[in-house]
Amino acid sequence: MITLLTGGKGSGKTKKLIELTDKAVETSKGSVVVIEKGLKMTYDISHEARLVDSDAFNIVGADELFGFVSGICAGNYDVTDILIDRTLKIIDADASALDHLVENFKHLSECSHVNLVFSVSASDEEIPASLQEFILK
Repeated sequence: MITLLTGGKGSGKTKKLIELTDKAVETSKGSVVVIEKGLKMTYDISHEARLVDSDAFNIVGADELFGFVSGICAGNYDVTDILIDRTLKIIDADASALDHLVENFKHLSECSHVNLVFSVSASDEEIPASLQEFILK
């Protein structure tokens, strides 16, 4: 399953991502991974979730992010949830690039049975029409 957390800067996306992480840790029978740009949530998320800094692995661009997440899924069969904060900053693009990104991740989510949550700094109106169904309401 794919979920998009949308909203402008300061709208509470990261706080909601932390809440979703905590909920996933409580309910998951496997591992929960949080990917962020920089380590700003170190003390905010449960120690039971794996926190990964995208900068430490020089991830820049949608293809690199997809490859990195695919590697996590391929190497760890018990991963149930992957939450990605500041997605547009990591892929160095605007909301129009999400169409291609989500299409790739939909297949990965289905074949690996992983829930994917993307925090996106964009209003719902900026999100392509084809992705409106994935926005968390």
